[in-house]
Amino acid sequence: MIPRTAADPPPRLTLAIEPARAALNIAELVGFRLAGLPRGDGRPVLVSPGLCNTDRSNFVLRAMLRRLGYRPYPWKLGRNFGVRTVGPECERLIARVEEIQRETGQKVTLVGVSLGGVMSRIVAHRHPELVRAVLTISSPFAGLPSATNVWRPFQLFTGEKITDPVVVGRLQEAARPLPMPSAAIWSRSDGFVNGLICREGEGAACRAIEVRSSHLFVQMKPKVLRAVAETLGSWI
Repeated sequence: MIPRTAADPPPRLTLAIEPARAALNIAELVGFRLAGLPRGDGRPVLVSPGLCNTDRSNFVLRAMLRRLGYRPYPWKLGRNFGVRTVGPECERLIARVEEIQRETGQKVTLVGVSLGGVMSRIVAHRHPELVRAVLTISSPFAGLPSATNVWRPFQLFTGEKITDPVVVGRLQEAARPLPMPSAAIWSRSDGFVNGLICREGEGAACRAIEVRSSHLFVQMKPKVLRAVAETLGSWI
């Protein structure tokens, strides 16, 4: 149950079982332990949510980062409705990164889930002086929105059309290789977005980390949490 090519959306059956698989992600948290994971160095980490989500969706991820010794920050921008939330030029998210950089005196590591990851890459391209590294989780930054099952909700909640030249240009910007360390966690069996467009191509500098997961609550899956901790630890 995987897309045949990077241009195809996930099969309908994969989409249909997303809620059940998401419930399993949460259930697996019962056995999750931090033992053996690399410790953090106190660096600031800004965690951004996916479409229609708020900071509450990332509380488990931020709690793990805090316990490992990082300084995790919520984005504090409310529910993610795309440009309606961050502004047409991502200016509100950029301002949040600037605020954290001023407070800590350090470049900020950006961790973004789904749409939040796409936005994180755009911010990093536009302000590399503020960003230390970028880690995306199931973020469809490297392909067409039509290769997802959520392009209609995207249009509804953001007020943008996926064929709009501004939207196309923004996605092309997000897809460009980043000038700082980057990694992308992705799933071939994602029911919302084609996992093949959630990482750069073969041989790219952006490290691709494949997991088997639903899209819903992917940031709560123990394997994903471990991948986040190990990736950030490798950048110390």
